[in-house]
Amino acid sequence: MIRRVRLTNSFKEFFENEKSAGMMLILCSIISLIIANSAFGSDYLGIWKIYVGGLTLSYWVNDGLMAIFFLLIGLELKRELFEGELSNPRNALLPIVAALGGAILPAAIHFYLNWGLPTKAGFGIPMATDIAFALSILAMVGTRAPASLKIFLTAVAVIDDLIAIIIIAVFYTSKLSFLYLGLAIGVFLLLMVFNYLKFMKLPIYLVGGALLWFFMLKSGVHATIAGVLLAFTIPYTPEVDDDDALSYLEHLLHKPVAFFIMPVFALANTGIVVGAGWAGELMTPNSMGIIIGLLVGKVIGVTTASFVSVKLGICRLPMYLKWKHIIGAGFLAGIGFTMSIFITNLAFKNLANGGALINSSKMAILLTSLVSGIIGYLWLVSLSRLSTEENRNETISYDDED
Repeated sequence: MIRRVRLTNSFKEFFENEKSAGMMLILCSIISLIIANSAFGSDYLGIWKIYVGGLTLSYWVNDGLMAIFFLLIGLELKRELFEGELSNPRNALLPIVAALGGAILPAAIHFYLNWGLPTKAGFGIPMATDIAFALSILAMVGTRAPASLKIFLTAVAVIDDLIAIIIIAVFYTSKLSFLYLGLAIGVFLLLMVFNYLKFMKLPIYLVGGALLWFFMLKSGVHATIAGVLLAFTIPYTPEVDDDDALSYLEHLLHKPVAFFIMPVFALANTGIVVGAGWAGELMTPNSMGIIIGLLVGKVIGVTTASFVSVKLGICRLPMYLKWKHIIGAGFLAGIGFTMSIFITNLAFKNLANGGALINSSKMAILLTSLVSGIIGYLWLVSLSRLSTEENRNETISYDDED
């Protein structure tokens, strides 16, 4: 029996905003790179080191604004678990397995190349996928890409980010304070109780989320984790037709995240000074781990994990989605950018030569993300055009044997 699943309005809005956000990220990154390497470079980079409220502007961006970004990602993930692609276990397994393959292999490649070196701490850098960039490239492909590929790539990118969040919490936490961690857990559990009791007042959850962020910040666990935790406490009642707290907050955050938070993050983190020996820095074990991990490890990990799981009968491939599309999605998953830069800042900030490592890592991330995006785009547009009706209809079909 053929079962059609229509894309939700929320997903369409998310996809369109992420497409536009990708364009904004590219523009802001170019601007930041140009200014950083101009006569005003020192002044520009110094702006992000100005202290406001006891923290630098860069810290507020990476730990404060990015917590809101992770809140939106958490909300999208929660919705997908309830009514989207991830709501059906068999459908959810494919992007989950693909994301795991696309995270584990790149991390293993980087770790292998940097074994015994301080830079082995950067193993998490090539694990994540930049949702905005990846979806913006996919949107440029147009009707050559089936609707099911949009869902698959989005699910892989969201799960990739969830894996990255777990990696951040486990491996990039320093000077853990059990007192503040306990307070953070207490706030989270209280909000979950409110959710269980169907307490629908959104301001209460937002105040609780602010407390959760503060306690996480003080605990030593990266404060952005609070965004994802808060998302899973927000009440979701799909029967009220997109008028519930989760839907309202999603709609509220979509544009600020796409057109303010992500561009500001790009401006604050892509001010890379291109020195005379920049090409040589790309040949270091750390940079090679990032380049090979994102460009090769991602596509092999995503494709191989998907192929093996489908052949074993664990997962199923949506109709109209072919293996050549999975390969294309694997290349797009190699666009690390935002999350890779984010993890770079955490991995090397405490090393003696951390500044130089962060700069060279960002260069490797930017170049590899660009190459991955170009290859992914050219690969997908080179494919034979699928059924026009299937690609233009925002539906996904499965051969449902259940």
